[in-house]
Amino acid sequence: MVELAADEGPFRTTEAGGREGGQGPRGARRASASRVLRRLAIFVTVPAAYVAVAALGRSLGLAGAPAAASDSVPGRARRHLLWAEGENCTSPAILDFPPDIFTRSQRQHGAALLHALVACYLFILFAVVCDEYFVPSIKKLCKSFRMSDDVAGATFMAAATSSPELFINLVGTFVTEGDIGVGAVVGSAVFNVLAVPACCGLFASTAVALDWWPVTRDSVAYSITVMLLIFVLRDGRVEWYEALLLVSVYLLYLLVMCFNASMSRKVKGWWSRSRKGSAQEPGESSPLLGSGGGVRAQEEAPEEAKQAFADDEDEISDLSLSAWPKDCACWERCWWVLIWPISLLLFLTVPDCRQPRWRKWYPVTFLSCIFWIAITSYLVAWMITVIGDTLQIPDSVMGLTFLAAGMSVPEAVSSVIVTKQGHGAMGISNSLGSNVFDILLCLGLPWLIKAAFFPALPNDHGVIINSRGLAYSAISLLSTLFGLYLTFLVNRFRLDWRVGLTCLALYAAYLVLASLIELNVFFVVNLPSCPVPT
Repeated sequence: MVELAADEGPFRTTEAGGREGGQGPRGARRASASRVLRRLAIFVTVPAAYVAVAALGRSLGLAGAPAAASDSVPGRARRHLLWAEGENCTSPAILDFPPDIFTRSQRQHGAALLHALVACYLFILFAVVCDEYFVPSIKKLCKSFRMSDDVAGATFMAAATSSPELFINLVGTFVTEGDIGVGAVVGSAVFNVLAVPACCGLFASTAVALDWWPVTRDSVAYSITVMLLIFVLRDGRVEWYEALLLVSVYLLYLLVMCFNASMSRKVKGWWSRSRKGSAQEPGESSPLLGSGGGVRAQEEAPEEAKQAFADDEDEISDLSLSAWPKDCACWERCWWVLIWPISLLLFLTVPDCRQPRWRKWYPVTFLSCIFWIAITSYLVAWMITVIGDTLQIPDSVMGLTFLAAGMSVPEAVSSVIVTKQGHGAMGISNSLGSNVFDILLCLGLPWLIKAAFFPALPNDHGVIINSRGLAYSAISLLSTLFGLYLTFLVNRFRLDWRVGLTCLALYAAYLVLASLIELNVFFVVNLPSCPVPT
């Protein structure tokens, strides 16, 4: 766990056990730049793997393209098409976004690089917002509500980082009236379950001991949520009372979280009594309880939360917007110039709750971060969709890879940051809690409003959903959850590089298999995309 000493003057103990800040503003600048660069490294390595997987899937799915040269959609094998004029095609995802200023031909001749650069810059904005503003506001909220790490991650952090999915589904339900929201939720769910824990495990400075209760609690809640989604979408139509059921279950989930401490004591007490030889020596503990005193930590959750989040006032960057960095390396000056527009924008719009004068403004900081996370996520999804259309990657593959990653950037950044600070339970609960929030509220609330108050036809209080491939999606969601929990169980609920590599391998295997299925390699599951004017 991380120990930060607030009384060490200009020095501060970092996660790796070193010192930072001893060189004044120059040391602070280097620390801030390297911290953001480490966050950014996540989005350089993971999308690179996506490119390789998508390219492999396309090459296998497009085998026999010469024989399909006469098809309406170039480059697809004829045996995989269900093409006919009219309705036998799916609307491309790029039509759900504003029109691009470049044509496809212009993008294929180099203009797509501008979209890639914009996406990379938006990733930097994500990292700065989460590192400098969002996580400190979460800490202060948890401290004020006397919440434990795992409850905070499954509620406040999950709701905030999932705001892009809520925003996207509102657009899909009321504006485009399509299934873009369902696709965003299903696509990002697997990313949250496997890719986010993989990033946390690989980027964690040291192994983090997890309590088995939060992981089990959130896994059970998520499995129930997925089964509810299957029930609601079984006939391709969501009635108003079914949407109300989803929202009501989420309120019940929040109620369970309110009694988390007492439930934890009762469940762990029952578990101890049910095991043979549960009466142990005072210095012994069960392996399933973790090595960090899991029972005691949950029983004293309010005090633990106060101590865990009492040090964020000192983590303030000394970067100045007006002072040119003099005594620093060339790359540090370039970095200062690069992020100066971001720093100015956030300085003018988001109060820094770490500063003494804005210390009580943390609710405003929290809401402001949600706003920027939602807007930036939409822009990232837009840029990634344009790039996918330029490379002619099918929307089904894009939804599983690039779009899923783009919509889940807030979860990944926030989870990695808090895990590196030693709050591993918060990071894992954030990834699982985000999925619960996505399905129950991000889907349920817009459906409820649409069906109950804005029906498409009079007295027709329902929302039509294209549920093709729902059984496959549900099986994949449940199977990935089982793989994650089994990984933690085998590793004795410790988050380290072993868990990271295992989750990364499982995620890569899922991407390859799912991409091949979505490309109709094994059997037909998707109609071809409708032609888009170039």
